[in-house]
Amino acid sequence: MSAIQTRKERERAERRQRIVETAREIAETDGWDAVTVRKLADRIEYSQPVLYSHFAGKDAIVSAVALMGAAELAESTRQLRESADTPEAALRAVIQGYLDFARDSAALYDAMFLLRTDLKFGPDAPQALKDAFVELLLTFAPFAPPHDVETFTEVAWSTLHGLATLDRGGRLRPDFRAQRLEILIAQWVRGD
Repeated sequence: MSAIQTRKERERAERRQRIVETAREIAETDGWDAVTVRKLADRIEYSQPVLYSHFAGKDAIVSAVALMGAAELAESTRQLRESADTPEAALRAVIQGYLDFARDSAALYDAMFLLRTDLKFGPDAPQALKDAFVELLLTFAPFAPPHDVETFTEVAWSTLHGLATLDRGGRLRPDFRAQRLEILIAQWVRGD
């Protein structure tokens, strides 16, 4: 590969990353409805055809943002889990971290779990999705028996997602966040 090809590929990757980061910034400040190809092109000073050379449309951009979020969630979860002294402390830290992530990075969380993307979980999932799931699996594994650890993790994750979504939507009493957390931990630690 020539130096020119390498430079062009690097520039293309940098442009792609700039598009993704700008879409995320717009979504975080103005919501996903404000993220349009036209607005992105204006904000980053590229033509719309340049954006379309990187992404087929908004769903593809949302997918790229979702992958960014999955990588961030995986890293955060790993750090919380590894810094805890016991499996129960790790569980508590990861649950709180997940709920904080959903609340504090609302647009990112929406891209990951609520908006339409072309991302699929399973054996052919992108590595960032697999990494995020593995970190949750490692957190919940000590509490899974006698259940299959992957199935237990899917149910636990679904519970966290539901709690995060309902709380963010104002559907749950805000003064009882700590009590909900304690109930979840008690159920998973006891193995009910």
